[in-house]
Amino acid sequence: MEGMATTAILEPVKKLTKDIRTASRDLTSSEARYLVDTYYTLQNFRKATGNQISALAKAGEPNEGITFFFDQYYTLEKSIKSVLGVYVKNQPLGQWCLSITGIGPVISAGLMAHIDIEKAPTVGHIWSYAGLVPGQVWGKGQKRPWNAKLKVICWHIGQSFWRVSNNPNDVFGKIYKARKELEEHRNESGEYAVQAAEILRTRNFREETEAYKHYSQGKLPPAHIKQRAERYATKLFLASYHEVAYFLRYNELPPRPYVIEHLNHAHHWGPPNSDLVPGLVEAQARQGSREELATYMKLKS
Repeated sequence: MEGMATTAILEPVKKLTKDIRTASRDLTSSEARYLVDTYYTLQNFRKATGNQISALAKAGEPNEGITFFFDQYYTLEKSIKSVLGVYVKNQPLGQWCLSITGIGPVISAGLMAHIDIEKAPTVGHIWSYAGLVPGQVWGKGQKRPWNAKLKVICWHIGQSFWRVSNNPNDVFGKIYKARKELEEHRNESGEYAVQAAEILRTRNFREETEAYKHYSQGKLPPAHIKQRAERYATKLFLASYHEVAYFLRYNELPPRPYVIEHLNHAHHWGPPNSDLVPGLVEAQARQGSREELATYMKLKS
């Protein structure tokens, strides 16, 4: 009976998903943002519920009631992901996003729904809007200078690149790994000693923690190094995303980054899988001085 009840309640969800697949092609940005937010909220609920189920099972206590809700959360997650998949696959920018290992329909939809390319003439505008520019602060009563939900999506991007870094088809995960090696070398060489001292001075750490141990030795903890590498890979991905989105909107390449145009830094790169966007490779060739991002592994700061 219990299994039948669960099936009966889950069935409308499955039917609803099937009914709205056609409408999913034309989601508004507001709808997409709402669904992305809901997806991550449900995911957090499911993970917390799963932890509770494990704790109850370990204690020998019944858990059928909350297991039911775990199943509901999971079913809704899949339904939302399916809807967002239809939305993303129906747009050229979304198709390019999905070609990047580690970028799925939820992240793709989140980027497309939160970023208005008409308000981002350079990738720096996206980095700033996503809270990826160091030193961003705001005073009391002032509006936060970044989009908190987009910043969360960018955190998921970094995590995803870390997870796929051993995938042979991956690009940005390998950039993460290479950058992490560079960050570790810099950390061991003492290049972050001043930053470590400042963090130790301005924050409270218990002396028995690993964080305190590393900061007190003038080094950043491994988690901090990993975060820096993930942020670097994420920013490079966003640079590629911006170029594709800008080209699709204006049929021309965006202005070159300042370091290329004014500081005589020769290296610039084209997004991976540029050939999926009609006309983009030809536009890159006309501009010149470009190379595939996959080969740009010097990873200068």
